[in-house]
Order: sequence, then C-alpha cells, then structure tokens
Amino acid sequence: MPPRVSGLLEQLQQLTQQILLTPLTLTIVELERDLMRHADVARNSQLQMDLLGQARHVMPMGEAFARHYLSLSGRALTSLHEADARLPADAVAAPATELSLVQDIEIDRDIVLADLARREAPRHASALHVLSQRMAVLAARPAYDIEQVPLSPHWLCRRLPQASSLLDLSAEASLVLYKAFGRMVFERQAELLERANSLLASQGVLPGLVYQPFLPRPAGRRRSAGPADADAPSPHGNSAASGNSASTSPAGTGGADRPLTQWQGQAPASGWRQSLHAATADAAAASAAAAALQPGQALNAAVSEEDLADLQQMLSAARQTYGNQLPLSSASLPLQAGNGLPAAGPEADMSATQASAAPGPALSSPVVNNLLARLQGLTAAKPASPGRSIEDIRNALLAQARAEHGPAAQLSPRDNDTMDLLGLLYRQIQAHMRSDASAGELLTQLQLPVVRAAISDPGFFVRDEHPARELLNAVAESGALWLGNEDVDPVLVAKLGQTVHKVVNDYDGDEQVFANATEEIQAHYRSAVHKAELAERRFIEAARGKERLESARRVADKTIQAACDSEPAPPRFVQNLMRQAWNDVLMLTLLRQGEQSGEWEQQVAATRQIVALTTQAAGNPADEDFGQSLEKALGQVGYHGEEAGAIARRLSTPGGEDAITSRTELTARLQARSRLGDQGGRQDEAVERPAPPPARNTTEESCYQQLRELPFGTWFDFHTNQQGDTRRLRMSWFSQLTDNALFVNARGQKVAEHTMDSLARLMASGQLRIVNESQGRLIDRAWQATLRTLRSLAGRGGNKESA
Repeated sequence: MPPRVSGLLEQLQQLTQQILLTPLTLTIVELERDLMRHADVARNSQLQMDLLGQARHVMPMGEAFARHYLSLSGRALTSLHEADARLPADAVAAPATELSLVQDIEIDRDIVLADLARREAPRHASALHVLSQRMAVLAARPAYDIEQVPLSPHWLCRRLPQASSLLDLSAEASLVLYKAFGRMVFERQAELLERANSLLASQGVLPGLVYQPFLPRPAGRRRSAGPADADAPSPHGNSAASGNSASTSPAGTGGADRPLTQWQGQAPASGWRQSLHAATADAAAASAAAAALQPGQALNAAVSEEDLADLQQMLSAARQTYGNQLPLSSASLPLQAGNGLPAAGPEADMSATQASAAPGPALSSPVVNNLLARLQGLTAAKPASPGRSIEDIRNALLAQARAEHGPAAQLSPRDNDTMDLLGLLYRQIQAHMRSDASAGELLTQLQLPVVRAAISDPGFFVRDEHPARELLNAVAESGALWLGNEDVDPVLVAKLGQTVHKVVNDYDGDEQVFANATEEIQAHYRSAVHKAELAERRFIEAARGKERLESARRVADKTIQAACDSEPAPPRFVQNLMRQAWNDVLMLTLLRQGEQSGEWEQQVAATRQIVALTTQAAGNPADEDFGQSLEKALGQVGYHGEEAGAIARRLSTPGGEDAITSRTELTARLQARSRLGDQGGRQDEAVERPAPPPARNTTEESCYQQLRELPFGTWFDFHTNQQGDTRRLRMSWFSQLTDNALFVNARGQKVAEHTMDSLARLMASGQLRIVNESQGRLIDRAWQATLRTLRSLAGRGGNKESA
C-alpha cells in the first residue's frame, strides 16, 4: 500500500488500542464473575467444577487477551481484506472432506455473535455509512457493506472467536465470553467510530462528508393547506402547479401509480385532499353552475376553507339537480323497523314538505352531539341491526330533536352535508366488502361514534389521515371483497370486535379514543406481517432452490448432450445411463462447487472420457481406476454399492458391456428410484411434454414486459368468476430462468404458481390487474368512488339544463 495509507492505518490501529484496551481487559473480569454465577446454578457438580476451574484460569489473563485481540485486529485492519465476511480465517482454509451434522453449540455461537452485531449496528448507522466510504478510499475499492466496514460491530465480533482461543475455554464458557464482550466493548463503539471518522477527515480523507439518509415522505402525510403553502394546487386546478407536480413523479400522480408492495395494514394512505382536488378539477364546469347555491355554506367554517369549498360545490350542484336534496340520502324517509334505534314519537311524524314549509332554527352542535351521545348510549348495550344505515341515524336524530325542540327542528346545513357524505362513503365501503364478512356488523356498530366524530371535526373529509377513518379502514379491510376465506385472520377479527366494542362504550368526543384503538389494531397487523414475511421467506427459499436445481439440470443436460453428439456416438444404453445416473452427478457438482470450479472441470473431463471409452470396440480391457472413481461419484448422489458398481462398469468399459448385471435388471433398478431433485419420483422420459404456448400478440407482449419489470411483492387482483369477484394475491418472487412466479395470500401462505406468459395473457384479457398504491386501502378506494358519485350527480345538472 502507499506510505500515506499505511500511516493512516497505523494511526487507526493505535486509536483502536487506546480506546478498546481497557474494555477488553474488563471483559475478562466480567467473564470471571459470570462464570462464578453460572457455577452457582450449575446442573451438576462436574459442570460446577469445570466452570470454577475456568474462572480461576482466566482471572490473570485479562491484559494478555486484550493484547492478543488488538494484535489480530491490527493485522486485519492493515490488510483491509478478509477471506470470508462471516467466518474466521481458519474456517475457510480447506473444504470439508466429509459431511457431518453441525453441533448445537456451533449454531449457538454464530447466533450469539450475529445477534450482538445486529443489535448494535443500527445504533451507529450514520457513522458506519460515512466510515465505509472513507475506508473504501483507503482500500481503493467500492464502499463497504455495513457488515464489512472495519471497526464496525460485525467486524469486531469476527475477531472474537480467534482471540478467545488464547483462553482455552469450553463451548459453554465461550458463549459467556461473547455476551460479556458485548456488554463491555460495545459501550465504547460510538466513541471508536466517531474518533476514527474525525481522524480520517482531519487527514484529508473525504473531509466534510455527511450521511443523509433518504426518508421518503409517506403518501398519507402531506402539508396542510395554508396561506404560505404556495406549492399546493388550487381547488380549481392550477395548470402550472399541476404540471410541475406531475413532472416529479413517473406517473404524474405523486407516486400513486406505483405498484403496491406493502402488506395488509401497511399500505400507504392516499391523500383525500388530493383526490378531492382531482375530482373538482374534472367537474369544474358543473360546480361553477351551482356556485350561487349555499345549502352547505357552514361546511366551510373553521379549517381548510378552499378544500371544503370544493366539496361543498359538488354537493350544491348535486342538490340543485334533485330538488335541493341528494337522491341517495333523504331526510324525509320514514324510520326502518328493526334498525336498533329508538322509535320516534307522534310529534316527529312531520313530513319533509311541512318541515320545509315552516323551517325552524338549526340545531346547534352541542345539542346535536348530546342527542347522538344518548343514541350511542342506548344502542351500545345491544348489537346493531345489520341493515342500519347513516340515514336511519339521521332519522332517529331528527325524531328525537323534534320531540324535544319542536316539530320544526332541523339539522344545520353543515351537519346535513356531513350526514350525506357519510352515507355515500358507507355505501361505497360496504360495496367493497364480502356480504358474509363479520366486519359488516362491526362497521354498523361504529356508525354513531363516526357520525359524532365527523360532525365535531369540519376537516373529517379533507384531513389526509383521521383516526376515525383509520379505524374504519382497519375494520373494513378484514372483510374486503378480494380476501378469500383462508386469507382472513380469526385472531384479528376477534381483536377488532374487542376494539370496536371499547370505542362504542368509551368515545365521548375525544379523538384519542380512535387513535388508541387504531394503534392496537396496527400492533396486531405488525405482528401478523412479521409472521407472513417469515412464511413467505420459506416459500421463496424453496422456489429459489428449485430454480438452482433447474439451472443445474439444464447445464448438465447440455453437457451430456454435447458429449453424446460426438462421432462416433456412445451406445444407446450408455447414453440413457448418462442422462439419468451421470446427470445426477453433474448436477450435484454444480450445486455444491459451481460452474467455475475445478471439480466441475474434472466431471466434464470424466464425461468426455466416458464417451471415449464406451465408443471403443467391445472386448478391450476396462479402465478399473476410472470405474472406481465413477462408482465413488455415483455413491455421493445416493446410488448404493451394487447399483453404483454396475453403472460404473457400463460407463468405463469399451462398448458399455457388463457381464455381471444385465441391462434389464439395471433398468428396473433405475426406474424404481427417484432422481436428484424429483420430489414425486423419477420423471418418465416417455411422457409427452405440453406443447409450447402460441406466440403473444402485441398487447400480451407489452403486458409481459411490464410484468418482468415489477418489483417482488407486487399485489395483483385476480378475477375469479364472470360476476367480477376478485382475489388479491402477492407475487413474492419470480424466476428469470423459468419465468415461474410464486404467489402468496395476505397471510404469507403459498396459494399458486403461474408463468409470466400466462399472467401476461390474463392481464391483456382484463382478468388480472396490478394493484397501485392509490388503490391499496379499502377506505381510500371508497372515498374515490364517493367523489366519482358526487361528480356524476353534479354533472347531470348541466346535462339536464342543456337538454
């Protein structure tokens, strides 16, 4: 290395010694104490004596151990490379000559060391990233991975097994040493990294380097509209701002068209304010015609006036068309029997015509809240009727209000707007849910608390994240239309029931009740996602193993086919033996050693030698040494003594003849055993393979290319029948070699495997759809459908007038 680099590494070595010498010495003191404590609770007297003896043995070796560890660290630091990032140097020396089971204590050692480093590294992420760049400059190489950075927790742990050999500890005592090392040495880890970075920066190695991680802003957390928010789009759609916004996103939607890859309960929330602006921009002409009407003017009070004005304009346009009253939610509808709400008295039987003819004062917000609180208390003790709607709640509210405040009592325009919007939103949520889902009953129970929250908060429909809406989404997604019966988590359903019951009983205007309930559900989601990821990982590893096996099979087939195509070709029976038995040997060599290894070159040479021997005239002497090597290789893939000897004689004898075992007997033995990698028995070569699929058309080819560019974890909606029912599955992994794709459900369980070709054809025919982030959450889809409904109703007014 250049003299300057060597000098810097020596300074780092001295710095390491200065900081870690005392902690390493104290590690032995801590080890002695720990061994004494373990001896006190030893399971037998022999183990107790061993532990006490080792405690006395290590007591005077503290400084010697520290010096030995620092010496090893210094040599590794000045070399700036290691044979293997995960194993000590002596474990990488030579390949094992025989297979054996790994002792439990070896597994425990690796687990303890990995766990120590894994817990410590995230605490120093910034310092490690900066140090990885600076050390890479010294080593003249790309930046180190976090596990490879010199002086990192992983790097320090890798020195420990070799340094502990000086102490001559038992396996159990070594584990105690590792834990003591973690407690004592990692206390100085932050100081070590900070001073190492300062030293290199002062010596001119990337001075001023700062690590600033990229933290993407969640889609659901956006700035509130305000006077200083100049970049926010106007409620009527500023074309310049819209163009600038679109230019920063590939799809022009702020990333909403990105494929959804998060698990259920972790999908990013879409911006309700942004969806509202998009809807009102498309309906600007219809909204302008209704600007003079102000039945919901009170909705604009308090916060986000521009956003709420957009929403009010659509409601005004819709009401203008239908006689100042939305067709989907009428305040004059009679109470439905059996809805779980108290019946109204005779004073409340006033028709809508009479009420509008003699309108009374609007009920104030405290009065409405008190009436709803009483309704909530009356219905909390008994289950809500499955058919109860927001309209039923409004009718019951009006009936109670007219009974107490006179027959002319009315809701304020703002409260009417809120009830109309909630009615539309609830209808869309229910349209996206299975009819047999228990979540429907839970949503009905939440109606009254949600109505109270929406009436109390003017920004309920424009805040990008509202605790009440988050709880609605969590409940609704447990019964989503695209979930199969096996996708539903019964533990989650029970947890939702408990949480909803608690909200109905406890909510009295405090938004924190919804926030606490949502956090409980999210905690369960996080646990469920962790389990799903573990299950998914097992299936992915199995699929990758199949891919490696298939890749090895193809290379082995190609090698044998090239050898058999020579002139003269070996006998037909010898070719069959090579394609069956010898193919397994080649596959195993590829899987273990790789295609670039010397072992693989030897097996390829042995394949050519088999062809050269068996193409000679029968009667020439066999190559016994070569036959023995073949027999040994066949034994490694599961062939027993007689079978391996018979096959080896055929493959090492001129003409492929064998006087001991007949062809019929050998063929019967081969057919009775499984091939390497065949889980269901040996594949029959005589079985006809399916014909290749027809060529893809232009649309299918475009879909095929799009599918191959998708990230792992993308969610798809599969159409399961002609009625439009869907099943949402996650493409966990697909093979670039075989084009097979692995799909799991919301719980991480393997559901299906498809080829990318078949997926492209389904996608082109409309039977398969990629789920985008804007469509990931059920309540966001319902809100977008609600806005489309309002836009449609508002647009009819313009058409009607023109007609």
